[in-house]
Amino acid sequence: MVEYGDIRVVYRGGSKINFRKPVISNDSRFLLCASGESVKVFSSVTEECVHELRGHTGQVTGVLLRPSNHLQVYSCSTDGTVRLWDFTDGILVRTYVVGYPVYSIYASLNHKEVVFIVTPVQSDKRTELFQLVAVNLPQTPDQLVEARDLSAVLSDVSSNPSTIAFGRGGEYLASVNNLKMEIYFFKKNKSYRFEPFYTKNGGKNTFTCIACHPKDDCVATGHDDGKIRLWRNFKQKKEYTYSTLHWHHSAVSSLCFTPEGTNLLSGGVESVLVQWRYNQENQKDFLPRLGAAITHVTVSPDGALFSTSHSDNKITIIQSCVKVSAVIQGLVKGENVTTGLLVDPRSKALVLNGRPGHLQFYSLQRDKLLFHLDIVQQEYIHEAGLEQFEVVRAAFDASGLWLATVEERKQKSAELELNLKLWSFDEQTQSFVLNTTVSAPHEARITAMCFSQAADSQTTTLVFNLNFWPSWSCDFVGAYHGLVPRCCCFSADGSLLAVGFQEVVTVWNPTSWELLTTLSQPPGDVRNLCFGQLSCSKYLLGSNNKKMVCCWNLLTCSLEWSTSMDVSLLLVDSRSENMAAFCCQDGSTDLFVFKPSEPRPLFSQKAVCSGRVIHAVFTPREVMLESSEESSQWLNRSQLYFLTEFMDLLTFSTKAEEEKLMASSKQLVIDDTVAMTPFYLLLGKHRHEHLGNEESAERTPLPQSSVAIKELLQTPAHVLPATSFLCSMFAKSLLISVTETRSVT
Repeated sequence: MVEYGDIRVVYRGGSKINFRKPVISNDSRFLLCASGESVKVFSSVTEECVHELRGHTGQVTGVLLRPSNHLQVYSCSTDGTVRLWDFTDGILVRTYVVGYPVYSIYASLNHKEVVFIVTPVQSDKRTELFQLVAVNLPQTPDQLVEARDLSAVLSDVSSNPSTIAFGRGGEYLASVNNLKMEIYFFKKNKSYRFEPFYTKNGGKNTFTCIACHPKDDCVATGHDDGKIRLWRNFKQKKEYTYSTLHWHHSAVSSLCFTPEGTNLLSGGVESVLVQWRYNQENQKDFLPRLGAAITHVTVSPDGALFSTSHSDNKITIIQSCVKVSAVIQGLVKGENVTTGLLVDPRSKALVLNGRPGHLQFYSLQRDKLLFHLDIVQQEYIHEAGLEQFEVVRAAFDASGLWLATVEERKQKSAELELNLKLWSFDEQTQSFVLNTTVSAPHEARITAMCFSQAADSQTTTLVFNLNFWPSWSCDFVGAYHGLVPRCCCFSADGSLLAVGFQEVVTVWNPTSWELLTTLSQPPGDVRNLCFGQLSCSKYLLGSNNKKMVCCWNLLTCSLEWSTSMDVSLLLVDSRSENMAAFCCQDGSTDLFVFKPSEPRPLFSQKAVCSGRVIHAVFTPREVMLESSEESSQWLNRSQLYFLTEFMDLLTFSTKAEEEKLMASSKQLVIDDTVAMTPFYLLLGKHRHEHLGNEESAERTPLPQSSVAIKELLQTPAHVLPATSFLCSMFAKSLLISVTETRSVT
């Protein structure tokens, strides 16, 4: 990612957990998935994140169980490294530097200490090409290792991990890409290619995913037309055969065989997990209504659990008897976030559009979905072209006791339908309860809505499109020359309301409904309006679509300063005087953090992300940072999150914050002179808790030459004799023999 001094752009809260196929531990206790720049380890029973493996500096693109050690996993990333982790303790064991971005990773039992990765091919062509490469991983005690022993296996492969699979424990591998399939045999060092694949009506059919049977020479492929094909006799290119399975009505997104090969699992946009009986494909089982389109299907090594990843950033854990046992829900990222990014004043949760017709409350501190609030309260029908109610606006009052939402539905042959709903917070249920519903509150679409932000005010006032609703009754409807309001905001104390009407900025008195003044500005439709905070409360800032940012002094009602910037988003930090401006330029977005009273920006960074930033919000920190650097002080009280047009939620992290997170994940420091066994870890942790900071306390050293102690600490527990047999020997070893003769007085 982009670095600027001690500040770095990172995927932190709300990262995708459905980006790649997760893996399940051998004992089915843990589920591991790529999440931004880290690997999250979830409990398959409690759904809680028990570890977060941090260390990569780029997007994690794959997670793989190490075949030779069931307690370790590999992870790969676009930062050009493959990392080995002990996921039960959350410890980084080793880092292998490959030097090229890695997009997926594979391994097999037949290839010890070798992993297969997909990397880009250096080419002058505009379309990026990828190749499958075998990497030898040196077994050295060093933590940072150069992995330069690379050998190409297949060229022109897909970067999608679902398109490559190993068969018969690694005797061969199969790869599909667009319209071709290629099967490579390691012993023969030969590959067979099947292309292009035509349907009966003469059309071409694209491959979407692949899976290999663990014991038989059978390859299953998924296709765009919803069909699954089982390929056999492919060791001779001219004699291959295939059979067809068909249930999905759209593209098959994922295929997976169970460990014994008795069943084949498939998923697609229908939100249904299909279980096909191998060699009895006419018999199949279904697990329907999983909530969203299935993107990945995986099975635990012991076959006890299945898991399905979904398009709404969710992972469903399923028992092998086809019963949902747990749901791990990440931040739901839909196509449109019409509500913007909000912060619940009570829970400090991030609030935005979630499931269709819902608002989601997401804890950024815990990186966990708290709950969904059903706004529309109607069953959503998954049918293309059907117009249904959608949540388009939402706003909280300053105390967090009230939530206002607007839902709308536009049908081709009917007028726009609008509903305004007021929700009150219920202390008993700790959730919002519908208080008031207003049908058709306005004649046209509601384009701007906000609450009076004065926390000490006795009356809560809601304003939308210059309609004043104190105590949920419309007292005043304002207008300005028949223009449509584009944006509005209250001052910090609630005494002023600024409303933008196309090219005009107006300032109103919310108490007397009086238009106080209009502010002049360069031509252009107003996009954003923000009042200054704290010592900068006398300033009002705005941006327009003519690449101008203006700052007015409200005491003199004059233009204080203006500058030429294409600001797509302007927002204010409520806990400081700082403001943030996102500027789109040359296909990327730049960030400027400044105070309205100072001409020099506090912080600026080029290309924080590709594309445009569509929404952003300052969230208060639970624990303040103590950075003394001028460029990072603006992050001490609040954290800035922003959402890109590709629906990635990003934030900024300081070097001190990263070091603190890494320090908190450090495990018990172990004495190198004693063997590291689980029993020693237990004793060491117990001793560490009791001693605390008393490092200078005298300790009576145990006899290091004791055979009993060495056996007890270094021998695996499952091969030791019974405890009753070792007890007497262990007790005697702790006694100190008397070697000197006592003097008789």
